[in-house]
Amino acid sequence: MATLARLQGRSAIVGNQYYFRNNVADEFRKQENDAAVKIQSWFRGCKVRAYIRYLHKKVTVIQKWWRGYLGRQQYQLTVKIAYYTMKMNLYNAMAVRIQRRWRGYRIRKYCFNYYYLKEYLRAVSETNDAIREALEEFAEMKEREEKKTVLEREEKKRDHQARKMHYLLSTKQIPGIYNSPFRKEPDPWELRLRKAKPLTHRRAEVTQKCCINLGDWLACTSSRSFPRSEILPPINRKQCQGPFRDITEVLQQRYKPLEPTLRVAEPISESKDAREAFKREEWARNINDNMFLPFSSYHKDEKYTPSMHSSSKYGADSYGHKHFRDENPKKWINVKGFQTVLPSFDLFSKYGKLYSKAGQIV
Repeated sequence: MATLARLQGRSAIVGNQYYFRNNVADEFRKQENDAAVKIQSWFRGCKVRAYIRYLHKKVTVIQKWWRGYLGRQQYQLTVKIAYYTMKMNLYNAMAVRIQRRWRGYRIRKYCFNYYYLKEYLRAVSETNDAIREALEEFAEMKEREEKKTVLEREEKKRDHQARKMHYLLSTKQIPGIYNSPFRKEPDPWELRLRKAKPLTHRRAEVTQKCCINLGDWLACTSSRSFPRSEILPPINRKQCQGPFRDITEVLQQRYKPLEPTLRVAEPISESKDAREAFKREEWARNINDNMFLPFSSYHKDEKYTPSMHSSSKYGADSYGHKHFRDENPKKWINVKGFQTVLPSFDLFSKYGKLYSKAGQIV
C-alpha cells in the first residue's frame, strides 16, 4: 500500500515526465524519418543504378553480337554481289570479244569482202572507162553530125541563093559580075551559078470551102447516122437559084432523133398501172395483212377500233376527188381499160418536121 501511495503521489510527476519524453521523441521522429528516407532513397538509387549498369553492359554485349551478325551478313552479301558483278563483267567482255570476232568475220566474208569489193570496183572502173569512151565517141559523132548539118544547111542556103541570083550568070555575049575579064580565074560563085537551076515562082494555091455533097449522102448506107465517107473536092459551080436550103441543114433535119408525142410516149393505162404498182409496194411493206389485235388476254373482249378513214358511216373516203379523176368501178361497162379503136395518124405526128419536094415546111 505504501508503494501504491507513493506511486499515486508521484503520478503527476510521472505524467509530466512521460509527456516531456514523448514530446522530445516526437520532435526527433521527423528528423529520423527524413534521415531514414534519405538513406533508403540513396541505397535504392545505388541499387537501381547498379542494376541499370548491369543491364547496360548486357544490352551492349547483345547489341555487339547482333550488329556483328548483321555486319557479317551484309559483308557476305556485298562480297556475293561483287563476285557476281565481276563474273558478269568478265562474261560480257568475253561475249563482246566473241561478237566482235564473229561480226568482223561475217562482214569481211559476206558484206564487205575485200577481194570481191576490189574486183567489183575494178569492173566498175572498166565499165566507166568503156562508157566514157562510148560517150566521147557519141559526142564526137553528134558534133560531126551537127557540123555536117550546119554545112549542109549553109550549102542549101548557098544553092538557094545561087538559084535566086541565076540571072547574074555570064553569057557568051555579056560576062557576069562574078566573071570579070580582069581576073585570072572566075569567082567560085560563077561556078555555083553554072551548076544551079533558076528558081521558079510557085503559084498561089486557091483554098475553097469544103461542103458535103449530096452524092456522098446518097452513097451512105446508114439510115440513122450522118455519112462518114471521105469529103471529096468541091465542084466549082454556082449555087442554084431558088428557095433551097443548105444540104447540112437538110441532113440534120432528116436524121435528128425521134420525138414522140405525148399520146405515143405515155400509154392510156398509165394511171391504172401506177395505182397497181403503188398497191403492190404498200402490200410488200406490210408485216401482217390481218387486222391488229391485242396480244394479252385482258383485252380479248375488246373490239378493234378502226381509224376514222375506214369507220365512216358513209363508207371509205375515196382518195382522188380533189387531185385527179374519181373512178367508180361499179359504173364500168368492161373491166378492161379504155382502148382506141382507130389507129394513130402518122401525118399529125410528123406535122412541122418534114420538108416537101419544093423545100418548104409541110
